[in-house]
Amino acid sequence: MKISQILDKIDENQLFVPAFQREYVWKTNDAKELIASLLKEYPTGTMLTWETNRPPELKGAWEYNPNQGAVKLILDGQQRITTLYMLIRGEVPPYYTLDEITHDTRNLYVNVENLDLQYYKQNLMENNPLWVNLTDVFKGNVRSRNIVKALESKGEEVSNDLEDRIDDNFRAILRILERDFVEQTIPVRASIKEAIDIFYVVNASGVNLTDAELALAQISGYWPNARELFKAKLKSMAEHGFVFKLDFLVYVILGVLHQSGSEMRKLHTADNYPRIKEAWHLLESHTLDYVINILKTHAYVDHTKEINSYYALVPIIVYCFNKGKQPLSQQEIKKIVKWFYYSQIRQRYISQLPQKLDKDNGIVSKHENPFDELLNIIKVERSLEISTDEFIGVDVRNALWGLMRWYFKSRNAICFTTGVGIRQNMGSKYTLEWDHIFPFALLKENGYSRSNWMKYALAQEITNRAVLTQTANRSKSSREAKGYLAEVQTNFPDALKRQSIPLDSQLWEIENYEQFLAERRKMLAEELNNFLQDITETTDASVETSLEDLIRAGESSDLEFKSSLRWGYQQGAVLSALEDVIMKSIAAFSNSDGGTLLIGVNDDGEILGLENDYNTLNGTRDKFELHLRNLVSRSFGTSFTASNIAITFPMSGDREVCQLEIKRALHPQYLEVKDKSTGSKTQKFYVRSGNSSVELSLSEISDYIQERFH
Repeated sequence: MKISQILDKIDENQLFVPAFQREYVWKTNDAKELIASLLKEYPTGTMLTWETNRPPELKGAWEYNPNQGAVKLILDGQQRITTLYMLIRGEVPPYYTLDEITHDTRNLYVNVENLDLQYYKQNLMENNPLWVNLTDVFKGNVRSRNIVKALESKGEEVSNDLEDRIDDNFRAILRILERDFVEQTIPVRASIKEAIDIFYVVNASGVNLTDAELALAQISGYWPNARELFKAKLKSMAEHGFVFKLDFLVYVILGVLHQSGSEMRKLHTADNYPRIKEAWHLLESHTLDYVINILKTHAYVDHTKEINSYYALVPIIVYCFNKGKQPLSQQEIKKIVKWFYYSQIRQRYISQLPQKLDKDNGIVSKHENPFDELLNIIKVERSLEISTDEFIGVDVRNALWGLMRWYFKSRNAICFTTGVGIRQNMGSKYTLEWDHIFPFALLKENGYSRSNWMKYALAQEITNRAVLTQTANRSKSSREAKGYLAEVQTNFPDALKRQSIPLDSQLWEIENYEQFLAERRKMLAEELNNFLQDITETTDASVETSLEDLIRAGESSDLEFKSSLRWGYQQGAVLSALEDVIMKSIAAFSNSDGGTLLIGVNDDGEILGLENDYNTLNGTRDKFELHLRNLVSRSFGTSFTASNIAITFPMSGDREVCQLEIKRALHPQYLEVKDKSTGSKTQKFYVRSGNSSVELSLSEISDYIQERFH
């Protein structure tokens, strides 16, 4: 379908975007690259449409009338088509409002001499007729002759060659309207479920949509107005300063329904519908607001701009959801707040978000004191104590700055100029800002400029920051710290102390700036550690290592992966030799320092599960375990099996793995192995070397046993 036809069909209410599609997310560079590709006549992808007389909920205000007959919906290509509509028409397409456009990609300019594309730059384009708004070309507001006349009016001589080039480039731009997007169409007979399944397959193979966005598309298929309900709640929370994206709510729903963070496919099927609708009613009417109010009143969080990662709210929401409408105790709230603070400063969700939510959602759903255990997980990864060195050279983007603000609010800190509290205030001029205590202009004069990045980092350090209202920050300007802080101390005697600023006036001198930073780092580290500790006592709960955590650690001297017990994946048949390999690993672990053997995980850490092994034994876990124990008993004896081997079957999603914990043996363990050439049996001795099981030679065995077992 030609681009001009696509845009006409949108205007004529014949081509629509379904509500389950993601929002418009392209940025200006994406738009520029699309136009550049079209001008060069490069391939720019296809569009997938669905022709239907039973459309699902549509984006925009227009409502489908059955008398209209079949209409087309854009399932793939929406970002490109929306971009072209805005650049060619100069308007937002009817299925969006301007408020819904995160990045306005209009007002792209083209140089009609060389087809260079740029968004407006005054120095480059002002008084240069060759730069033209692309939309004006498409709408016919400017033509090649207008450019020639404008150049001539500036006294420039326009050669025939330049005039022809300008004319050719105008034609090249307008030819974009005649370019075809190859159209693939889902037929009228397809159901909504079938169309969404195709949409999922198309997008799952690329990088266009996240797993959460694809899950939301599936949810919208069996619950048509889900997206609009979610957006309405997001808007309500945003009005109170808590701004989230749709995928946040999808993670919340996955957490409350399935205690997961990664298994988005669990939300794809329509059997979720009764549960998800019931869960959303509780979330929308109670839980989400309740959690936000806990943050506002107990954690001093006024808006999501203060939060390093708002996905830390997901386990809190899951915990509160599981409580129904039962209010939390004061002790529960304190533990939540303490864990939330540490999750921010120790950046719990900076990476591997789905996997960490798997673990954390599972803990809050199963454990009696979940936030004690969650805190200890953070503690295992990184020390909870804040050191003075953590402040060196870090600016307001660091998570410690958020904690500093929450701490200052907890002390009822005030603005140094107005005396107004620094909690969320009314009126734009009382918006909170973070001001340099020692003005950067003066520090720059004293060598703390960008020419010396180490010095510049010290000038921007969070220990040189105070929280002020906007009106105070504007009036303060570049006053020297010494006079300014002395005035604050006179007007509001407790104000400096409440924002942890050293009271020694000698440190306020510009020449003592780095001593000031050192002293404030020390103060902040001590006060913030005390603040966090004093929230509440938490116990050192044991931290259970999950299957995913084990696998992420990778094979080592005490951890080994095996794809199966007896099923040969390459051969597609039972291989008894694989059982011998398992016995070899058990012997090696026993003769060394013990370890963990995972069966059902390949060398790359991919979880294959045990289904194929189960099928070779008539399909049950019990028969698998019995067979494995019999193998171990035949190889090492019944006593060894009972005392040295522990077998469990952890799950990852819907796949089961066999986990063997093998103790360090008290006596040497030999393995009887059949010689492939002669068929005779010999005893061999194995130990762990790195992440492998190796056989020791006869000359090595005696010395090893003497050292290891005596």
